[in-house]
Amino acid sequence: MPAHTMEISNGQRRTNGRDSRTQSIATRFTVEEEKALLRKSESEGKNLREWAREALLREARVEYSTLDMITEIVGLQLLFLNTLGPVARGERISAEQFQGIVQMVKTNKAKAADEMLSRRRSAKEN
Repeated sequence: MPAHTMEISNGQRRTNGRDSRTQSIATRFTVEEEKALLRKSESEGKNLREWAREALLREARVEYSTLDMITEIVGLQLLFLNTLGPVARGERISAEQFQGIVQMVKTNKAKAADEMLSRRRSAKEN
């Protein structure tokens, strides 16, 4: 066996301190998509295959998705709009009203985020 490969107790081989990579995923891209991917991988000093592997694994390991973050940002927008509007008009918000606003935000932020993203997608397509 070469020095850089060693046998693991379950019969798998490990190379350079890691499990062997035995699985692959294939996909197709347009010429322009490939150029964009090559530019990105080269800008990070990596070959396309290694960069793509790392990008896919990084995305798979992300605890919060972009949609989750957008949902929370939309929730903050809803909270600010529903609390700062009355305050700007010189009105007071009671603790009960504020709790009602917070509950409304929790209930509606995901739907509001989805609607906002749908509007943006529609605008880009037109």
